[in-house]
Amino acid sequence: MKNTLTLAATALLLALAGAARGQQPASTQTTADRAIHVCNACHGEGGNSTNPKFPKLAGQPRLYHAEQLKKYRSQARSDASPEGYMWGIAAMLEDETIAGIADYYAAQKPAPGKPGRENLMAQGKKIFEQGVPAQQVKPCVECHGKDGEGEAQFPRIASQHADYLVKQLKLFNTKLRPHGKIMKDHIASKLNPQQMQAVAAYLQAK
Repeated sequence: MKNTLTLAATALLLALAGAARGQQPASTQTTADRAIHVCNACHGEGGNSTNPKFPKLAGQPRLYHAEQLKKYRSQARSDASPEGYMWGIAAMLEDETIAGIADYYAAQKPAPGKPGRENLMAQGKKIFEQGVPAQQVKPCVECHGKDGEGEAQFPRIASQHADYLVKQLKLFNTKLRPHGKIMKDHIASKLNPQQMQAVAAYLQAK
């Protein structure tokens, strides 16, 4: 995987360097097309990742996706995964390419979710729809929509890998996602690990 990513990133870098010099690519592929090919190495064909280390991108709102790529580019968002190449990849991307990537994935059809344990999903559904009033946890539905599909600056979390969702909830309590203050203050810092697992299991199944 690491060698594949390195080769793909190198190819993208060469393509972008050529574009900066005004050279036309040998094929009819746009810079965004080439970047998407690199993205698919981790995030799966059409953004339907099968590896929980890498989030699914299919159906992700274009505004949210573009904002996250720009945050990676400016290093305002980090990646705790050793497989994370996001700072290096995003540093190569111009705004126009980012827009093309975001448009592409927003138009892709998400793969069906993966059900988990029924009791865990039932608890997660309640948290998603009602929050946890006793812990002052706000309902996820308020920002992510009734089906978890997201909109504008709020990400799609429906059918996302449960392990990835739990990881991100935990990261909001660290310095790796400093821009997620609302998530930290109203969700991540108030949920216990078992509740995180429950809501993630529910969302993965959608």
